[in-house]
Amino acid sequence: MDYAEVAEKNDFISDFIKEDLVNERFGYVCTRFPPEPNGWLHIGHCKAMTIDFSMAARFGGKCNLRFDDTNPEKEDIAYVEAIKRDIKWLGFDWEDREYYASDYYEYLYELAVKIIRRGKAYVDDLSEDEIREYRGTAVDKDNITETPPGRDSPYRNRGIDENLALFERMRLGEFPDGAKTLRAKIDMRHPNLVMRDPVMYRIRRERHYRRGNDWCIYPMYDFQHPLSDAKEGVTHSLCSLEYEIHRPLYEWFIREAEVFPSRQIEFARLNLTYTVLSKRYLLRLVEEGRVSGWDDPRMPTLAGLRRRGYTPEALRDFMARIGVAKTDSMVDIALLEYCLREDLNRRALRVMAVLKPLKLIIENFQAGSAVELDAVNNPEDPSAGTRKIKFTRELWIEEDDFAEIPPSKYHRLYPGNSVRLRYGFIVTCSGFEKDAYGNISAVRALYDPATKGGNAVDNRKVKGTIHWVSAEDALPIEVRIYDHLFAQERPMEVPTGKTLLDGLNPVSLTVIKGALAEPCLASAIAPVADTLLNGTPFYQFERQGYFVRDTEDGTDGRPVFNKTVGLRDTWAKIRGKQ
Repeated sequence: MDYAEVAEKNDFISDFIKEDLVNERFGYVCTRFPPEPNGWLHIGHCKAMTIDFSMAARFGGKCNLRFDDTNPEKEDIAYVEAIKRDIKWLGFDWEDREYYASDYYEYLYELAVKIIRRGKAYVDDLSEDEIREYRGTAVDKDNITETPPGRDSPYRNRGIDENLALFERMRLGEFPDGAKTLRAKIDMRHPNLVMRDPVMYRIRRERHYRRGNDWCIYPMYDFQHPLSDAKEGVTHSLCSLEYEIHRPLYEWFIREAEVFPSRQIEFARLNLTYTVLSKRYLLRLVEEGRVSGWDDPRMPTLAGLRRRGYTPEALRDFMARIGVAKTDSMVDIALLEYCLREDLNRRALRVMAVLKPLKLIIENFQAGSAVELDAVNNPEDPSAGTRKIKFTRELWIEEDDFAEIPPSKYHRLYPGNSVRLRYGFIVTCSGFEKDAYGNISAVRALYDPATKGGNAVDNRKVKGTIHWVSAEDALPIEVRIYDHLFAQERPMEVPTGKTLLDGLNPVSLTVIKGALAEPCLASAIAPVADTLLNGTPFYQFERQGYFVRDTEDGTDGRPVFNKTVGLRDTWAKIRGKQ
């Protein structure tokens, strides 16, 4: 699905842009994707990114990639490179339009001076806690949210010349960290707390990953964001809904700085069941070792999704299906898995892998002999062709595919019952063996050589079909089965007395080290970080689900395969109930 098709879903944003073009508010369209380089992109950013790039494409415009890097305490060049890799992987291209807010520091400083000269900003000596106290907080009175008026800072009425001098001294490093701030002079009684003299600059002696120690004062996000948009000529600054209350401030800075009149438009952010999309909490998961890193396949980061086996096409299809709304809502993760399953069904190569092996001995097949069988690589793609698999006397089947005493409606192997071996022969269980502990150690069967390919010439009814691999050339692999990282459908709704991390799913990862698979998996390659069409082979382990080779091998050198998604379509069941 191309950018324009995705944009068709974004009707209310498109309407605003069309209106601006018709009324000649703007003569072109320029959007921007402004990540803060303080973490890795997650699927929520994927929605914003898709909207930003698709809107520009639909109206023949451009989309800038700008890193809003004004908080040196939390930012790093490694995050910048990871973000760029993820954007490329998802299929978007910013061409030569890569910008950094840190390159605008001098420009932003001069605009701050301009606003001071207009009498609309002042240097304040209040501490952060005192600023918060003077500003006031919203209170609940009989279920009605009220915001009592704030109080003016005692330094609010400093003269313009004094403010200019103090601000210059702040830049020169004459004051300790936190001693002074530059604040906009708006209205301490405004009903919107954001408008109560927000901080524009604070003193922080932190080395910046790009600017080094050039600056000891750094602009606040709400100040630099609109003015960086204006400098780049961004026409439509598309933001998630939490920035709606910041829009009056966005417009105030543009108006007072007398710069290009960029327009902010908000859309509902992505909320996904069983998923946390707070960068702060994702960072905690990494720092506290709750996951193996930002690219842990359980993480909702794009790197984690890629490592788990998600495809760019599936993610963009998902974004197109959910569309863009003006109000927040919760999207069922089953829809995301449906989009992934639809894409993988078309591209995944079919192979057989046994996760919990149990020996199957074909008693009437000669030891040392082998029969080559033809297996279809992908029934959805005839061009994928076929492969040869080896049928031998000793095979491996799933432990669950045999029962000494079968339960009701059990159509797999048990004494006297027949099943089809996928691509192979019909076999009938003739017995089994147990070890010294009473566990089933091997199953014995007889095969019918006239049923090659699984078809019975006598039209007998055989209900069960099971997968298998030859014991002669089976490839030892490690398999990792993933479940939701959080156990609750809405993990951000934390019960009283609990913390968000108390809701982690204790069985979100199951490692199976003794799995066996067809030898063709030895040549599987892992997903590439920054290439859209990288030739990564995706696999359907028949009867198991979709899998992809992990970027790292297991501790014993075995190739690792991550389960991407199961075969069952839960979204279809959900839609059927609606």
